[in-house]
Amino acid sequence: MIIIPFRIRLKEVLVDYVVILAYLVLLLIVNLGIIYFILDGIPEYSELQAQLIAAFTLVIPIILLFSYLDYFKNGSVGKMISGLKLMYKKRRFSSSLTRNIIKFLPWQLGHIGVIHGMYSDFSITSIVIMNSGNLLGLTMLFMGLFRKDKRHLGDMVAGTNVELN
Repeated sequence: MIIIPFRIRLKEVLVDYVVILAYLVLLLIVNLGIIYFILDGIPEYSELQAQLIAAFTLVIPIILLFSYLDYFKNGSVGKMISGLKLMYKKRRFSSSLTRNIIKFLPWQLGHIGVIHGMYSDFSITSIVIMNSGNLLGLTMLFMGLFRKDKRHLGDMVAGTNVELN
């Protein structure tokens, strides 16, 4: 096994972060257009509606995009630019999907906690959910950056690993 240098793995993470930010900016522009030109203002949402909007416009599309890229292109945009590729023990789309569900779970937990907090004046439940997302996200980030094999929890469950191309 060839050890992936820290700077290459960091480059991959930063490029993928920029890809996600670009999607979020596009989503913001579309939403602002809908809110101001179609709906004539910001509607009132229930907590459930806000949770569903966050899940179906933010997290699920990103999970599906990264799963597609991992399975069909051997890795995300960050991996391609950094000269990395995703390898599978058993190449299945379900492995890619599992990997990305786990990888983006901290982000979804953050959304769930913040949205619940907005509707509950940041109850202990919302704080616990947010902090569990933060802890899981930091754990997986440090695993991907500092483990010799660069595997995070999603890689371990899905049977994947990242290698130099």
